[in-house]
Amino acid sequence: MGNRGLPSDKVMNLKINNLILFSIKTFLFCSTLIPIFVFGNWPNWRGPNFDGSSQSTSSLPEIFDDSVGVKWKTRLPGSSAATPIIYEDRVFVPSIFITAGKKSEGRGELRALCLDAKSGKVLWDKNAGSGYRPGQKDGFDFMLHDRSNYASPSPVIGDDSVFFFYGNGDLLAFDFDGNKKWSRNLQKDYGDFCFQWTFSASPTYWKKKLYLPILQRNEPVHGRGKENAESYILCIDPLSGKTLWRHVRDSNAQKESLESFGTIIPFDEKLYIAGGDVLTSHHPDTGEELWRWGTWNPGHKEQWWRLVPSPVIGGGVALVCAPKRAPVFAIKLNESEKGGEGRLRWETSADPLLTSDVPTPLFYRKKFYILSDLKKKLFQVDPQTGSTQWSVDLPGKYKWRSSPTAGDGKIYIMNHNAMVIVVSASSGKILNQAEMGGSYDDNTRSSIAISQANLYIRTNENLYCIE
Repeated sequence: MGNRGLPSDKVMNLKINNLILFSIKTFLFCSTLIPIFVFGNWPNWRGPNFDGSSQSTSSLPEIFDDSVGVKWKTRLPGSSAATPIIYEDRVFVPSIFITAGKKSEGRGELRALCLDAKSGKVLWDKNAGSGYRPGQKDGFDFMLHDRSNYASPSPVIGDDSVFFFYGNGDLLAFDFDGNKKWSRNLQKDYGDFCFQWTFSASPTYWKKKLYLPILQRNEPVHGRGKENAESYILCIDPLSGKTLWRHVRDSNAQKESLESFGTIIPFDEKLYIAGGDVLTSHHPDTGEELWRWGTWNPGHKEQWWRLVPSPVIGGGVALVCAPKRAPVFAIKLNESEKGGEGRLRWETSADPLLTSDVPTPLFYRKKFYILSDLKKKLFQVDPQTGSTQWSVDLPGKYKWRSSPTAGDGKIYIMNHNAMVIVVSASSGKILNQAEMGGSYDDNTRSSIAISQANLYIRTNENLYCIE
């Protein structure tokens, strides 16, 4: 019967009460969603879209430096190339800590840290190292090369856990309060890694599974590894840490060209990985190879072409960057192309400036952004044709090797000296140039993470939150 028969003032009061009750219920329901929308998660090193872009609708910082716009600054135990990972109100970073003596003499610890995203306070700091020492003599073995260290892979978020992986093979799962759920060492399980440089691929979490590529050479190097070592992809149960499947990934590449430091990128129910002179597509449930494209190394003549950038997908193509001044290739993902033949849409051999040796490109607002670390230029590129829309020269004398990230129409990149520049995504104009590192910072490699209205910038010594 509705409200018939009630006086008009009582009907109005009833409507108001119902509106208030509805508002309260709506608030209570939405409050359970606040962490997702308010904090804007950055769950893996290439962000929520696996392409370096943020979906944040907030206005992101433009004018800042190491003293202006700083919400907080926290000193970290040691350096790392890992990108900060943000989930709800927490920030996760790995680090190394030298416990005694000089780098050449002391012992190191692998650390897993969790910080409060609002204050920068360290909520927990765990020793994450198993002590596994692959073919190393006594002494400091966490700096296998002066350009990197075992704490270089970025963590990844999966449901109620954060996963840390380190270059010595240690893989661990923690809950968000810092309780260790499980740990294992992949070198102990499958044999020592065969890498000339410090291994630093980051794990991928996708659809309740954890993936990690070990694309390595097939012979010992620098006293590490074994003859006839296999390259493989692992799928791991995130609840138990046990291997669900291990897929051997063959390649005809030679020596260092077999080595890849890239991360597996999921897209449209498939996994994509570049390395060993080829791009391959895999079934996520079995690891079965669906197709491969290559090579950027005809005849596999170049033996020293280790691969660093991960693939980035957008505009119907997967972008792969061949190393050491070689071109960039756009590979079609059209399902009508069953094998690798005919998949090449375009490549950049006609423009020797358009190349990327270390940084992974960015896909943002239907455009690719390619950072040429060897040529010190940033390009906006059309994904359909490969044509350059704009390019900008990068300042300073240091190399630009952090992978670009973007949000709110701005692109953020950082060089080895921890100089950060903000670039307009539409025009290529440099909007700000910020000195974030110390006088002797010369090997900063972490990419900048974006969460809600904040930037998270890791230098050699500090983690900054810029608001």
